[in-house]
Amino acid sequence: MTFRRIVYHLTVLATLSGVLSSCGIRRHKYDDPIAKNTQQPDKVLFDRAINDIEHSRFEIARLTLQTLINTYDASEYLAKAKLAIADSWYREGGAHGLAQAEAEYKDFILFYPAMEEAAEAQERVCDIHYKQMEKAERDPLHAIRAEDECRQLVLQFPNSKFAPEVQQKLRNIQEVLAAHEYAAAVFYHHKGSFPAAANRFTSLVDQYPLFSQADESLWMLGDSYSHMGDRFEDRAADAYTRIVKDYPLSDHAAAAKDKLEAMKRPIPQADPVAYARMKYELENRTTVKLPSRVFGVLKKNPDMSLAAKSGTPTMTGPRPTIPASVPQPSGGVSGSDVTLTNVTDSKELDSRPDARQNPPAAPAAAAATAAAATGAPAAAAAAPGGGIAATPAATGEAAKPAEAVAQQQPFATNHPTKLTKKQLKAAKKKADEQAAKQAAQPSATPAQTSQPQTPQPQTPQK
Repeated sequence: MTFRRIVYHLTVLATLSGVLSSCGIRRHKYDDPIAKNTQQPDKVLFDRAINDIEHSRFEIARLTLQTLINTYDASEYLAKAKLAIADSWYREGGAHGLAQAEAEYKDFILFYPAMEEAAEAQERVCDIHYKQMEKAERDPLHAIRAEDECRQLVLQFPNSKFAPEVQQKLRNIQEVLAAHEYAAAVFYHHKGSFPAAANRFTSLVDQYPLFSQADESLWMLGDSYSHMGDRFEDRAADAYTRIVKDYPLSDHAAAAKDKLEAMKRPIPQADPVAYARMKYELENRTTVKLPSRVFGVLKKNPDMSLAAKSGTPTMTGPRPTIPASVPQPSGGVSGSDVTLTNVTDSKELDSRPDARQNPPAAPAAAAATAAAATGAPAAAAAAPGGGIAATPAATGEAAKPAEAVAQQQPFATNHPTKLTKKQLKAAKKKADEQAAKQAAQPSATPAQTSQPQTPQPQTPQK
């Protein structure tokens, strides 16, 4: 009975504390208030909004701050008010609140990039995704976003007071991302897909050298290349060499030396800088207690106790790699060359959509080839706009200039367009009229059409 009463009273106290906190009675002190003591109306509005934020009255605080921004557009507290709006969303939390906070922080950095608070805003954006990271075997979306935002702070604000802390966060984030890649690579290795495993391990050790299991990744990388055949022996030797040189305190260092001796490869000396860094990591590694290990299975956040405590994190984004088993094209150049030409006549694009890709001489050459196949003269086969006009052999008409033939058949193109019934009827009527005119005119003899007439010399008159 006594135990039940204790549980009952604890439940009542917990419920009461939650209600009081939600009602705004409990105060959470604001991190960056303005200490200036004045009774200016904009300062009064700002202090009232900060008091509402501290007591979790976020909606009222945002209305007050928005009133300050709209009423006193030249106030000295304008930047602080915009930052306070973002802080109110950040404190409110939740998926919607954090998304709104990120947008407000980004706007603040855009409008006030030279202020000291811009680094703080960028640190909050990094922290938004850092707190939402999930375990390595789950979706790495927030881990990737957190890496980008933290890297942006280090690059944009290297002298900020937040830079050292964010660098450690960046190491923790890269530990999670590397563990995600490591799990995929191990899966391919155990499955027997050694080219895929080697590609994953190569990308992992090149992108995240501070990963706690980088030596294990190099060992499995060498083993993957060993299973792929003798032509990958050099790559396997490179992996074992990196273990001996960059990870001298690894459990695989002695075995890597034996592999190099069996391959008759030189054994490198250990890098003293890498030796000192690895020794420091082993001595300062965070130990996880047994209760944390047991209940860690139920947690959503990843375990970052094995993350590096020293060293410069990678400041470049990952790049896709090509597996070593994929043959490279001859000359090391992939793809085909495409030649583009300038189009001087804009009407060419209407009748010939590929005018930019083909040189101007290409339609004429194609027309000449078609004319040779049909036995017609090339001059009568080419038509402007990339089309092929009707030849005398096909129509039974005498050879005519290309312009005249093109006028007779204006719709003969390589890329025919859809015509309406009215246009087809008009074109047919025009063709009938031209055929009637040609029938009325006297036809030329074959001798006149096959041989050109030479002009007779004229005798000068006295």
